[in-house]
Amino acid sequence: MKKGNAVLELIVVLALVIFALWSMKNNSTVIVNDTPEIVSTEDTSTGSVNVVVPVKPISYAQALVKFKDSRIQLDQNCQAYPNVMTFKNNTEIMVDNRSPLARIVKIGSVYNIKAYGFKIIRLSSLTLPTTWFVDCGTSQNVATILIQK
Repeated sequence: MKKGNAVLELIVVLALVIFALWSMKNNSTVIVNDTPEIVSTEDTSTGSVNVVVPVKPISYAQALVKFKDSRIQLDQNCQAYPNVMTFKNNTEIMVDNRSPLARIVKIGSVYNIKAYGFKIIRLSSLTLPTTWFVDCGTSQNVATILIQK
């Protein structure tokens, strides 16, 4: 192959690469996502301490601040964090479902918690101290809650 032909082929290849890049740049498509940001508020259906009207549901961000020291978070595998907690009787806690699936959670009573939702529940027992085990879906004893006077 002659040196002149190699240079010519190199120029043609470079021109094709530049043209391809220019074409892709000019044909780029802008994708607009019209999906609004997910906003979570307390699930005030049966079982929530705030089911009584006219209590305004609390937003997820507000609940995170208010219940920063009394929150149990359930992940997509129904694992609880933290998994051992101690509270005084009649304390309200936030049960935070971070799963894309609705969950049936048992903490003393049974609660249905929507996907990425949460419930505020009151831990109350006549017998103290007492230990409650948290069940999530088919997983049992994912957390332990000690309720004291």
